[in-house]
Amino acid sequence: MSLIKRNDVLFPSLMNEIFKPDWFGGMENYNTKVPAVNIKENEADYELELAVPGRTKEDFNIEVDDNVLTISAEAKSEKTKSEENYTRREFGFYSFKRAFTLPETIDEDKIKASYTDGLLKFVLPKKEEALPKPKRMIELS
Repeated sequence: MSLIKRNDVLFPSLMNEIFKPDWFGGMENYNTKVPAVNIKENEADYELELAVPGRTKEDFNIEVDDNVLTISAEAKSEKTKSEENYTRREFGFYSFKRAFTLPETIDEDKIKASYTDGLLKFVLPKKEEALPKPKRMIELS
């Protein structure tokens, strides 16, 4: 918000108040961001989590092709509110697409995904040859 200074008092700009994105309503669900992601490496796998609240598992399209994991979602909504002398219709559209290049050490055939409480979670297991080898004791002769 920009401020106008008059006699050492700051006032919000009237233009900012009039032209707020949600001044007339209908913008409260507008979101242009892609989901936040956390990536964690464990000894046997990687965990990838995306925060995507308010969706259903049917909204997601998940593909693995040529070592690239692509996650996308698309959802549309429409709300109509009618009262005495007006009708308000709101249309919403939500979409995102994220792609992750997987290391060659990932076993693509064993990737697991789940969606619970707004969290889309992937377990990306490492191939057997990428797992750490147990320590061996060597005997002296």
